[in-house]
Amino acid sequence: MNNKRGQVTLFIIIAIIIVAAIAIFLFLRQGLSIQQVPASIQPVYNSFLSCLEDETSIGISVLESQAGYIELPQFEPGSTYMPFSSQLNFFGNPIPYWYYVSGNNIEKEQVPSEQDMEKSLGKFIEDRIQSCDFDSYYQEGFEITQQDPKATVDIRGNDVNVKLDMGLQISKGEDNVLIKNHDVDVKSNLGTLYNSAKMVYQKEQKELFLENYAIDTLRLYAPVDGVDLSCSPKTWNAQQIFDNLRDAIETNTLALSDKTPSTEEGKYFYIDAGISEEVRFINSKDWPRNFEVSPSEDILLVANPVGNQPGLGVLGFCYVPYHFVYNVKYPVLIQVYNGDEVFQFPVAVIVQGNKPREALNSTAGATTPNLCPYNNSQVTVKTYDTNLNLIDSSISYECFGDNCEIGKTSSGTLTAGFPQCVNGYIIAKAEGFDETRYLYSTNQEGNVNIIMNKLYDSNVELKLDGADYNGEAMIYFSSQDNSKVLSYPAQKKVNLSEGQYEISVYIYKNSSIKLQKTTTQQCTDVPAAGIGGLFGFTEKKCFDIEIPSQMISNVLSGGGTQDYYMLEDELKNSDIIVINANSLSVPTSIEELQNNYLAFDNEGLGVSFK
Repeated sequence: MNNKRGQVTLFIIIAIIIVAAIAIFLFLRQGLSIQQVPASIQPVYNSFLSCLEDETSIGISVLESQAGYIELPQFEPGSTYMPFSSQLNFFGNPIPYWYYVSGNNIEKEQVPSEQDMEKSLGKFIEDRIQSCDFDSYYQEGFEITQQDPKATVDIRGNDVNVKLDMGLQISKGEDNVLIKNHDVDVKSNLGTLYNSAKMVYQKEQKELFLENYAIDTLRLYAPVDGVDLSCSPKTWNAQQIFDNLRDAIETNTLALSDKTPSTEEGKYFYIDAGISEEVRFINSKDWPRNFEVSPSEDILLVANPVGNQPGLGVLGFCYVPYHFVYNVKYPVLIQVYNGDEVFQFPVAVIVQGNKPREALNSTAGATTPNLCPYNNSQVTVKTYDTNLNLIDSSISYECFGDNCEIGKTSSGTLTAGFPQCVNGYIIAKAEGFDETRYLYSTNQEGNVNIIMNKLYDSNVELKLDGADYNGEAMIYFSSQDNSKVLSYPAQKKVNLSEGQYEISVYIYKNSSIKLQKTTTQQCTDVPAAGIGGLFGFTEKKCFDIEIPSQMISNVLSGGGTQDYYMLEDELKNSDIIVINANSLSVPTSIEELQNNYLAFDNEGLGVSFK
C-alpha cells in the first residue's frame, strides 16, 4: 500500500516538474526580447519596439480617418446626375463612401471587414518597419540588420496587438543578438469604434433616418405640395430654393446627435444609435450635391390658378394648387468617437421623387440593371453650329431611362463606344448653345452629325398699350426644345435660340374683389343602416361644403399670345426684345375676371427687336 502511494506521489512530482518546465520555456521565449538582450543593446531594441508602436499607431489613425482603409479602393468618378464619386474629399483627405450611388446610377457598398483592416494594417507595418531611424546608433558603432518582415495584427476592443516575425540582428563589439519575434500592444479603441460605426451604418441602411430628415427639411424649406387662395400665378425661384435647402441641410445635419435630449427640440434631432460612444453627423454646403425639381420653367417654379377660367364661374373662388417633385442627393460624414479618437465614414443620402430611396437588406454590388457599362457599339459624333463650324460639346446617350456619359468632342469630333439601344437619344451640350437631342439607334456602328443652335442673351422690354410697363407680369416663351418664363419686372433677361415660339404675356394689377363665404350641399347614396344594407339597399346622405370667403388682390388685366419665329440674325444683331400688350378692364367680380380670360385668348402681341 505504501509503495503505491509512493508511486503516485512520484508521478505527481514529475508532472509538476514537466508543467513548470513548459511554463518556464514559454515565459523565456515570450520574454526573449528582454531577458536575452544584452544591456548595451537594449536601448537599440527599445527604440525598435517604440518605432513598431509608432508605425502601428500611424496605421490605426489612417484606418480611422479613411473609413477602415489604408490603401483606398479604386476611384470611381461621379456624374452630373449622381454627384458622388466613390470618395468624399474631407479637407483634402479622401474617405471612401460606405454607401454611394455611382455616376451611372448603380448602388454600391464598400464596407471593410475587421479582417480586411487587420490585413491592411499588417501590410502597412511591413512596408514601413524597415525605415525605422537608427542613425544615432550607427554613429555609436552599432550594426543593425533587418530581414523580411511578416506582421500579424489582431484588432481587439481596446487595443491592437501586433506580432512581427522579422529577424533583427544587433551587434556592437563582442555583444551580438538576433531577435526574430516581436510583440507589441498598442492602446486603441479602433475595434470598438469600428463595431459601433457598423451599428450606426446598419441603422441608417435599415431605417433610412437620414433620408427621412432630408424629406422633413425639403418640406419645410421648399414648396412641395399645397393650395393657396389666389387668382394669380405663384412663382418660386428654383435657385433660391436650392440655396435655402443647401443651408438648411447643413444646419439640420449638424444638429443630429445621439446624446439624450433635454428639450423638445432636442428630441426631434435625437438618434438612438444603441452604442456607448458619441456620434457626429456632418454635412457641408461646399460638398458635391445635386438638386432637381419638376415641373419647372427654366429657373422658375410656376403654379397657375384654377377658378378664373371660362366655365368655372360655378366655383365662386380661385385657388392655386401646386405639386413639385424633387430629387435630392448629398453626402453625410458620420463620426463615431471616444475622447480624441475618431472613426469616420461617409454615406450618400438619396431622396427620389420626394421619397427616400429603398433600404438595402444586404451588401449592394449592382442592384440596378444599367446599360452604360456595355459600350460596344462604335459611333462617331460631330457637332456643328448653324454655320457648320465644328464646336466642342459634351456627349451623352439616353435610353430606357439611363443617361450614359460618353465623353467630350475634340475639335468637334468624338469617336467612342455607345451602349446598344434602339431609338435612344444622343444628347449634345455646349456652353452658349441650346441642348440638342438627336434620335439615333446604336445597334450598329455609324456617323452622326448634330447641328446646335446658339443661345443669345436678350433683355425684354414690356409695353402696355404702347407705354413702358414695370408692373407685375408673367412672360412665357414656349417652344418644342427651349421654353423660358420670366417673372417680370424682377426678371428682364432671357436666353433664346432660333426657333418657333408661342409668346404669352399675363399682366396683373391690384384688385379688391371680395367673394363671400358660401355653403353648398353635396348628396350621395350610401348603404342603408341596419339589415337593409346587407341586401344592397341605399339611402341618400347629404353634407355641407363650406367655401371660405376670399379677397382677390391680383387680377388679370392685360396681355395676350403671339406665335413668332425668331431668326438667329434678329437675336444676334439686337439686345432688346420689345413686347407690346393690350390692357383689359380691371375686373370687379369673378364673372368679369373670367371674361378677361376669354378676351385674353383673342388678344395678340406686338414683337420687335432693337
